[in-house]
Amino acid sequence: MDVLLSLRSRSRIASAVLLAAMAAVLSVPVRLIAQNAVDDGDATVAAADGDGGAAANAAVHAPPSTRRAPARRRARAARRPAAFHYDAPRSAAGLAGDLGMLLFSRVRSGQWGAMVVSLTRGDTLYAFNAGAALRPASNMKLFTAALALDEFGPRHQFSTDVLRDGPFDGQGTLHGNLILRGGGAPGLSERYLPGGPSAPMDLLAQLVVGQGIRHVTGDLIADATAFDTARVPRGWKHRYLHASYAARVSALSLDGNLVWVVVHPGSGSSQPAAVSLDPATDVPVRASVRTLRRRGSHVITYTEPDGAIVVRGWIGWHTAPRRYHVVVEHPAVFAAGALREALAAQGVTVEGRIRLGVTPASAVPVASLPSPPLARLISAMNRESINHFAELLFRDAGRRASPTHVGSVESGATLLERFMAQKVGAAPGTVYTTDGCGLSVLDHVTPRSLVQLLSYANRAPWSDAFHASLPVAGESELLRDRMRRTPAQGNLHAKTGTTSTVISLGGYVTARDGELLTFAFLYNGHDRWRAKETIDEMGATLANFMRN
Repeated sequence: MDVLLSLRSRSRIASAVLLAAMAAVLSVPVRLIAQNAVDDGDATVAAADGDGGAAANAAVHAPPSTRRAPARRRARAARRPAAFHYDAPRSAAGLAGDLGMLLFSRVRSGQWGAMVVSLTRGDTLYAFNAGAALRPASNMKLFTAALALDEFGPRHQFSTDVLRDGPFDGQGTLHGNLILRGGGAPGLSERYLPGGPSAPMDLLAQLVVGQGIRHVTGDLIADATAFDTARVPRGWKHRYLHASYAARVSALSLDGNLVWVVVHPGSGSSQPAAVSLDPATDVPVRASVRTLRRRGSHVITYTEPDGAIVVRGWIGWHTAPRRYHVVVEHPAVFAAGALREALAAQGVTVEGRIRLGVTPASAVPVASLPSPPLARLISAMNRESINHFAELLFRDAGRRASPTHVGSVESGATLLERFMAQKVGAAPGTVYTTDGCGLSVLDHVTPRSLVQLLSYANRAPWSDAFHASLPVAGESELLRDRMRRTPAQGNLHAKTGTTSTVISLGGYVTARDGELLTFAFLYNGHDRWRAKETIDEMGATLANFMRN
C-alpha cells in the first residue's frame, strides 16, 4: 500500500485530524465490498491473517457491472489512507500524548486496548484499557508459541511413526498389523519435503520397504490417540468449517488436513470428467462433473459429515485440469489411506482394512519421520499465521503436561494458565482461550497480559527463536506492505491479528535512541480498516521516539 510520508509536529497533526474529522462529517460512509468475506478467519498465506485478501481479489476481478462499479471504486478509496502521519516525540509524556491522539483521531466506533512498555528502562510509556478483555485474533498465536517453546525448547522435533504388531518372517511378510501413529507433528506436509502432497507418505513407505516388508496380512491402523477426539474447537463458527483456515484437528495430520481434488475433462462433450485426489487416499468421492463444449469450469466441492467429498459441476472440453483444496473430515483415516496408497506404489500389499486404533505396548518400531525443529515450525506459524500449526502445538504442549498424556484444548489451557501465573507474572483470568490460534470468538486476552508475555519472551532462553518468528514491518510476510518507508520498516517485528471484527498487533520495536519497546494494540469493532491505519501510525511513532 503506497503511503505519503510526512514528518509533522504535534500541532500540525492536530490540524490534520481536525480537517479529517470535518471531511468525515461531510462524507457518506461506504461499506467495504469484501469486509465480511473472511470473518474471524486466519487462513492460508493468501488470506493468512484473515484480512480477506483472497475474497477482496475475487470481488475486484468479478465480472464488470456498470451499476456496481462506482461502489467498488468508493470502497477501494475508503481503504486507501490519504496520508501517513507519525511524529517524533522526545519525552515519555510526548509519546503518550501522540499515541492517545492517534488512538481516537480516525476510528469512529469499537473498543481499543493498548499498552507500551520500555524493556530497556522497565517503565510503562502508555496504557489505555490495558486490563480490558478483548478478542486477540491471531495474536493468540504468540501465547501458543511461547508456551510450546517453553515446554519443548526450539530444537524439539515431533515424530510420526510406523510400527508393527505381529511377527515379521524376514522374507517380506508381516504376520499382523501395520500401525501409523501420529505424534501431533504440524510439519507432516509437502511444505518441508519435495515431491508434492504425497511426499511424507511416500518417504514413510520407502522406509517401510527398507525394512524388508512387502506384504502385510493384517490391517493398517491409524493411531491418533495422542490428542482427544475433539476435531473442532469451541467458538469456531459453523460457517468456518468448509474453509482451509479451519481444518480439523488431529494428532495424525497430513498436509494440514486438506486434500486436493483434481478434475480432468472427459474425452468428449457430455462425457463425465475424471476426478481424483492428491494425495491418493481412501477418502470416498461422490463425483458428478460433466464435460461441456465450452471454456472454463464451474465446480463445487465440499465434505459431507460422513467424510465423503462431493464434487459436482462442469468443466470445458479443452480446459486444463482444475485443482480445489478441500477440508478432510477424518484426518487420521485420510493419512492412513495416503500411506496405504504410497505402500502400494512401492509394491507393498496390505490385506486388511484401514481402521482407527491404539498402538499396543508390545508394538515394534519400523520407521519414523521427524518434523523440522520447533523453532522452524513456529516461524512458519507466526509469519504466515497458520491456524493448523497453532492448534497442534497448543495440544502438544498440553499433552506434555497432562497426567493422562493426552493433548486437548483443556490441557493446553490449564498449562497456559499456570505458565502465565508462575513464569510470566500475569494476573489470573487475564487470558482465556478455547483454541490455540485465535479463531475462536470465545478467546480473550488483555493488552497488559500480552505485553507481559512479550516481556517474558524477550528474556527467556528461547528468546532468539521467538523474535525470529515474527514478521518484519515493510519487509516480510503479513507486514510486508505495512509501515513501509517509515522508521518502523526493517525494525518493528510483530504478530498480526485480523478478522472482520478484530485488528491487533503485538511485538517489539527499537526506538531511535536504541531503547527496546514492547507493545500490544488490540481493537475490537467494525471500523477495522481505520484501526489498522491507526496501528501502523502508532508503530511508526514508536520507532521514531527518542528521549531527550
